[in-house]
Amino acid sequence: MVILLETSYNRKKKIDNTIVKIDVCDIDKSQIIRTLTDTDVPDFSDYRRGSVKSPNKKGSDSVDDRRAFTYFMVGTSIATGSYAAKALVLQYVKYMAASKEVLALAKIEIKLSEIPEGKSVTLKWRGKPLFVRHRTQEEIDVVRSVDITTLRDPQRDEDRTQKPEWLIVIGVCTHLGCVPMAGLGDFGGYYCPCHGSHFDASGRARKGPAPANLEVPPYSFPSDNTLLVG
Repeated sequence: MVILLETSYNRKKKIDNTIVKIDVCDIDKSQIIRTLTDTDVPDFSDYRRGSVKSPNKKGSDSVDDRRAFTYFMVGTSIATGSYAAKALVLQYVKYMAASKEVLALAKIEIKLSEIPEGKSVTLKWRGKPLFVRHRTQEEIDVVRSVDITTLRDPQRDEDRTQKPEWLIVIGVCTHLGCVPMAGLGDFGGYYCPCHGSHFDASGRARKGPAPANLEVPPYSFPSDNTLLVG
């Protein structure tokens, strides 16, 4: 049997097709194998750096220039990525930050001259009731004469007030979050009718299931007649 091998060379050079005859033994049929060798090889010259295009130059001759370019691109990418990350974080923080309306409610200013001695007023601060009590000298003497070792949450009255005549506490019972009533109870302070917790005129838990004293919020006195809570 004879196999005819037809090869086609580069047509651009206009070389005629040639036929090669190959003798193969013990084969009954003939077969034509066509091999095409005129496929164009891709040219990547446009994507190569100019310093390595020439086949006559060593790559080591331009390694410093190529390394400097690589470092420059890496540094630029890192700087750009850092700037983008910073902008994204700032945008997220601004989005999650409280609005001006919420910040305005974070503080409350109270005129103390409107609260007579011996009275307690209830205000709203950050969604919670706020008790501001103008204590009499008798109330001050009573709460400061208490032995703190007998209290379940020992605290001196001096540590809970900045001015002896003014008591500022959050009006939320430390038992189950109810709102106590002012001027009631066995100790002349506050009484929670839900479960029977009693607090004295310093807001300290004295009787009932309340485990801790009424919370004292952050506050200051910008002037003798002004109270700023928050």
